[in-house]
Amino acid sequence: MTKNKFSSYYLPAGVFIFVAFILSMIQLKVDFPMLLFERFLPGGGWVEIFIIACFGAVVAYKMQNVNQSAKWRKISWTVFAVWFFTQLLLGILADERFLLTGELHLPVPAMMISGPLYRGEKSIMTLLFLSTIVLTGPAWCSQLCYFGAIDNLAAKGKTSKKPIGNKFRYKHIILVAIVAFTLVFRWLNVSPLWAAIGGGLFGIGGFLAIFLLTKRQKRMVHCTVYCPIGTVVNYLKYINPFRMTISSSCDMCMACTSKCKYDALNYTDIEKKKPGITCTLCGDCLSACNKSAIQYKFLGLKPETARRLWLFLTISIYSVFLAMGRI
Repeated sequence: MTKNKFSSYYLPAGVFIFVAFILSMIQLKVDFPMLLFERFLPGGGWVEIFIIACFGAVVAYKMQNVNQSAKWRKISWTVFAVWFFTQLLLGILADERFLLTGELHLPVPAMMISGPLYRGEKSIMTLLFLSTIVLTGPAWCSQLCYFGAIDNLAAKGKTSKKPIGNKFRYKHIILVAIVAFTLVFRWLNVSPLWAAIGGGLFGIGGFLAIFLLTKRQKRMVHCTVYCPIGTVVNYLKYINPFRMTISSSCDMCMACTSKCKYDALNYTDIEKKKPGITCTLCGDCLSACNKSAIQYKFLGLKPETARRLWLFLTISIYSVFLAMGRI
């Protein structure tokens, strides 16, 4: 086995060990069974830990190849969304053990903003969301959001070089509107039922954006324009040192634009030698660049090392969320 071949196992091995360690701590330290298998079979949590850690290792092994990265990001993200919504339906229709706390919450990402504002108290989901930004910047919008996985599937096809019109106007209006309506609901003491109905209608609007706009644009319109969480991520991600840059070797061929589903590689973005603010560092564009001009950046690390660190953190968090991601 060559040295390069052997080194390709470093990343998946690291993901396996880290994920197994984190989930083992949860299995050992938390009195209430948090892992799903443990709720149905004593000791089953250890089986789940092994399965999740193995899956994370496979995803890491595949995604370190830039030509396989986009494919496996989509596969793993779809697995997460299917597993999340399956557990939600089973929790509602069959057994409350499929729900994380036994209590049902509205599975709309925007509720991570409006929920705490409406109730006037912190939310564990909001804290988890913010922790992902601290660790991996915008990874929430490229690997961890159950709505985003659906938007990603709907964006199938070659992306147009024409950018989304008035994108920033719409995304900021929606964010301000969500915050304003939530504060008004709290000020008027609107009942939780009507607040939930309002959140549900916003979630339905998200699905309409996916199936009417994303499918037509072949870009993730829900995530880049409609979702207020996406807008928050666009700005808060800069507290994290991970960046994506475009080197001087770029010849402006625009091939990367066809791979970008986040509308972050338009002509003006490439000309400025950095992806636009809606970039989620997903890395789908890397395989399209014949000059290897698009690169990850993390402090003083080499681009490939920075990318491997990004993959390690993102896939590890993804794997833990896969085990714990329930309403």
